Order: sequence, then structure tokens, then C-alpha cells
Amino acid sequence: MITSVPTPAIPEVVRAAERFHNLTPDELIAHALLNGEGQLADNGALMVDTGEFTGRSPEDRFIVKDAKTADTVWWGSVNIPFDPDKFDALHQKMLDYLTTRTVYTRYAYAGAHPDYRLTIQVVNTLAWHSLFCYNMFLRPSADEMAHFAPDFTIICIPEFRANPETDGTRSGNFAVLNMTKNVLLIGGTGYAGEMKKGIFSVLNFKLPVEQHTLSMHASANQGTAGVDGREGDTALFFGLSGTGKTTLSADPARLLIGDDEHGWADAGVFNFEGGCYAKVVNLTAEIEPQIFGAIRRGAILENTRLKPGTQTVDYTDISVTQNTRVSYPIYFINTAKEPSVGGHPKHIFFLTADSFGILPPISRLTPGQAMYHFISGYTAKVAGTEMGVKEPKATFSACFGAAFMPLHPTRYAEMLGARMQQFGANVWMINTGWTGGAYGTGHRMNLDYTRAMITAALNGELDPVPYENHPVFGVAVPQHCPNVPAEVLNPRATWADTAAYDEQATRLAEMFRKNFEQYAEFANDEIRAGGPVLSI
Repeated sequence: MITSVPTPAIPEVVRAAERFHNLTPDELIAHALLNGEGQLADNGALMVDTGEFTGRSPEDRFIVKDAKTADTVWWGSVNIPFDPDKFDALHQKMLDYLTTRTVYTRYAYAGAHPDYRLTIQVVNTLAWHSLFCYNMFLRPSADEMAHFAPDFTIICIPEFRANPETDGTRSGNFAVLNMTKNVLLIGGTGYAGEMKKGIFSVLNFKLPVEQHTLSMHASANQGTAGVDGREGDTALFFGLSGTGKTTLSADPARLLIGDDEHGWADAGVFNFEGGCYAKVVNLTAEIEPQIFGAIRRGAILENTRLKPGTQTVDYTDISVTQNTRVSYPIYFINTAKEPSVGGHPKHIFFLTADSFGILPPISRLTPGQAMYHFISGYTAKVAGTEMGVKEPKATFSACFGAAFMPLHPTRYAEMLGARMQQFGANVWMINTGWTGGAYGTGHRMNLDYTRAMITAALNGELDPVPYENHPVFGVAVPQHCPNVPAEVLNPRATWADTAAYDEQATRLAEMFRKNFEQYAEFANDEIRAGGPVLSI
């Protein structure tokens, strides 16, 4: 018989026909298999499909507009207001729906530093969703569980669809945050990432407003302790999905603090999460050994497929989606730091996958340039990733995570700038995208070169080398880097047609300027001066 582990006496937030509390991973895997929610691959991972939605649905994410949020949230296409009365009615409909269902509840927390912790109660109708929450949120110890009191509740029912005409949603799929009642409602979607990113949005609101702590869409790692016993240096990696946050922070030579979401407080950097959520398209043991090795029993593979006639995962199969992913607890990475906290970062890396092939593979930024590029949050999509995309498409997401940021981007930028200045962090921009031409003509940046450049920056090996300012973007480009051919460092020199490079560079710079117009009135002179210089 499948049993549950002891839980504290916390008032129930739902009534259900059957309830399972804090099941172990093995118990949840057994439930998922019995329920027909997935199957096991030969590496032991649970393979599941997320259904109609294989990613987040930004147009269906709402925040309740009330006295607490009306004058603090940056309302618009990212943060869409929702009526409080409509929320209450939708909430009640979901509670009524659960009275005849089986639910899985889990107690967890977000925030590895105890002073900045959000305790969470999650209600799921899918066993694998509860396993996802076990992996992705932090797991209370027995002592912590004895005194557990939830601050926030998630109710996630994929099979429950809203009625837009009566419920106030755009479609049957929805994620609605109530910052006053501390509840997140999710329905109509099986994509588990909505829960993780929902809590990220909560922390992006609460930490800056209530605790003057910067919340960041960034991964983090730390150097190992030196011979003198001092703690190693901390590094941050900002970037949108697909730019390399998980890959580049999972460095076998350094300790992993976390791969996606962090806070920067007066005490230093701390992970929000207890796990990793990595893309697995074209994954190999040779290129990404740590992630590959973490895919074992307890891990969840989303929307992957097996090689015909086997139970072996085919990571090249994108027949369902290019957004194939794996979720696993952070302790599956043998270099994970416990607890997931670090000091103040000495180096900050902005990652961009520039499919135009224009930006240097590594460049050093001034404080003004750092703020400009942080607010810009640039990367580029390639042809074929979305319907209608036939050539590289610039994508700007403020703070490298606008979809999760309830406050105005300048609020986060000012906090980052203040902390950078206070602790003297170096800021670098890393192009993990294309070189030698745009997508379709050039080729993807060699991952070994990218790692070598980051290692050189971390080790101080780029401090004494000569630099030249990029003629269009003005950033300082090192002219030498250990283990990287010199010609790779200058993107213009890698193009066969330098006139075509100049034309494309000017075009990209204009895209930056056009995007930044929406923030210019809130930016100071130093930030505005950090943009492209357009000397070509």
C-alpha cells in the first residue's frame, strides 16, 4: 500500500475525495505510473507529456489588481490586471471541483537563506506535478517541518478549464496571482513550469518591495575554497531561456549554487530553488556531462520521445516541441553547494544568443553599459523556432526576465546598479549565439571557447590584455584570451563580407535603440550613454 510521510497540523486549504501528503519521490513515481501519467525511460527518469501547452502562456498570466498592487505593479501586456471578485469566484469554483478529486499536497519553501524564505503549500491533481515541486522547490528538514506554516498556496488543476465569459480569463488556460491573499491559481495547462515561474513572480514582487532584496533571473556558481580556506568567488549568469544559464553555471570546476532564480541580499546571493530545470534538446554526455548524469530515477523528462523499439530517450527528437526539459533536485549535481548560498558576486555575465552574429563572444561593460544591457535583456530567436519566423528575430526582455517581473524594470536595474557599485562586480557580455555570419550563414559559437572565455574572466587572465571598443556597441573587446583563437574574438573579422557585417550591426543597433525608447525617460544619463554608438 502506498503511504505518506508525517506532516504538521496545518489547516487544509481544500476538501478532496482523497488526499496524499508529502509523498516521497518513489511514492509519487508509483502513483504517476498507476495513474497513467507517464512511463520510465531506461535511465530511470519519469517521462511525461505536458499536453496542449509545452511552455508558459504569457498572455494568460494575470495579477489581481487591488490596494496592494494597484500602484506598485507595472501594468501592461506583461502584468495583466485581474478583478478581485473574479478571482474569488474562480478560486471557489476550483475548490468545489476538488471535492470529488484526488489531490497531492506538498509543503516546501523558496529561498535558501532563512531570512528571505517563502513557505509554500502546493495542491496538485497530478502525481508528477507534486514530484516536480519536490524537485524544484526547497525541501524542509524534519525540524523545519515540525514548525512549518505556509505563506503562500498554489492550486494547480490542469484538467480544470475556465470559462472566459464568466471567469474573466482570456481562455480556458490561466495562471492568476493574488499578492494580497497569497494564492496562485493555475488551470487548463499541464506545463509544470507555470508553478515554478509563478513563485518566481511572487518573490520578484515581495523581495524588492518588502525586504530591499534584488530578485534575479540568473544562475550562480562559486569557486572552490582556496588553500587559505577562504570561500571561493561567486559569479552570476543572467540570460533568457536558451542562452546557456544552466549549461555554463554547471561547471565541474566550480560549485553550483543554482541554475535559474536567485536573490542578492545584504548577506550575499542565495538560490530560490531546490532543483534545476534544464533544456535537453540535443543533449549529450560529452557536451553537458553534469546535466546528462543527473537524468536518473527521480528526474522528470517533459515531452521527450524514445528511440524506436527501446526505452532509451532520443534527445534529438523535437516532434512534440523544441522545449524538451528535465527537472531534477539540485543534489543530483555532484558539485552542488549546500546550502545554496554564496557571497557577493565578483563577476556578472549577461548571456545572449545573438543569431545575427554581431555581438563579440566576450566583452567588458562599463556600469552604464551594464545597466543599459540589463534593461534591454537582448537575445535573438532563429528561423523555424516559431511560426512565421523566417530569419533571425531580435527579442528584448527587460532584466532578462520581463515575463516574471511585476515591478517596473528600472526598479530592478537601479538595485542591481547599486549592488554592483557597492561590491565592485565586473560585468561581461557573452554571446553564445552565432559567429562568421548570421543564422543560416555563420555557425554557433564553440561551447569550449565560451567556457574558456568565462574561465579566463573569472581567473583574472583578461585583466592585463589589450582591449578595443566595438565600433557600433562601444563595449570593450579583449584582443587575447587563453585557449581561444584571436580571430574569434573580433566578430567582424569572422565574416567573409565585412560590409554585410557593418550593415547588419547598424540594423541591430537600431533595434536596441527602438526598444530602449520605452525606458529612456526613466533612465539617467549614464544608462542612456551605455547604448550603441553607431560609429560605422
